[in-house]
Amino acid sequence: MRAQPNLRDILFTLNGSIIPVIVGRLAVIGFVCLVAVLAARLHPGIFARISAIPFTLIGIALSVFMSFRNSTCYARWWEGRQLWGQVIVACRGLARASAGLDPTARRSLLTSACAFAAGLSARLRRRDEHAALARWLPDEDMADRPNPTDRVLQLAGARLAELNLSGQMGEIRWSVLEGHLAQLSAAQAACERIASTPVPFAYSLLLHRTALIFCLLLPFALAGSLGWWTLLPVLLVAYTFFGLDALSHQLEDPFGQALNALPLDAFCQTIEREMQDALAG
Repeated sequence: MRAQPNLRDILFTLNGSIIPVIVGRLAVIGFVCLVAVLAARLHPGIFARISAIPFTLIGIALSVFMSFRNSTCYARWWEGRQLWGQVIVACRGLARASAGLDPTARRSLLTSACAFAAGLSARLRRRDEHAALARWLPDEDMADRPNPTDRVLQLAGARLAELNLSGQMGEIRWSVLEGHLAQLSAAQAACERIASTPVPFAYSLLLHRTALIFCLLLPFALAGSLGWWTLLPVLLVAYTFFGLDALSHQLEDPFGQALNALPLDAFCQTIEREMQDALAG
């Protein structure tokens, strides 16, 4: 668990913060604030007929809709984390249930588990899937396969079936190992569903536009009464809305490479380390 941030961390920490992503938009809003304040000082009363009450109502509604989108995107991120937890558990199950098998067959099975994790990570991040698999299965030709990562499970299942038919493995052990492969296949399918089904663009675009227009117009409602203090509430509101919007965008793709995406490389390294330890053990 991370330590609770202190006051210094809250005020000055940028690593892990969303500020670098939205600093451009904050600068634009700050410039608009300056324009509004200068206009109010040069022409007193120019914004007198603009009331802040409508902005209060719109801000409340916008907060509710943005919170709903943030919750939806976080649910996608959390489901992705659970699915990769399922992958790790299934790989550990393969290592445990395969103890006592022929060493060559066991090495092939656990190597396939490492290949599957590497291939799935590359597939979800749109990297070179074939290169990721070739690191673990250099003798397998996956060039013409539409789903090379799933092909790894097919080959592993076929080898287990051969061991079962030849009498080198009992029915119960074969059923248990096949069950773990089925868990890996189900996790892959669910991850692909998340990766290929983003939050509807029209919904996200509506919130983007509404938040931007709200933050651009808010300074003109406050400049006449607050003067230079307008910068403080407007930038705070803009930081909140733009920050939640940017964070939701990162969480929407839990398998991407944004700062707040899931650490797929670390998950793969965990699987590789544990599979190699099982083989050495």
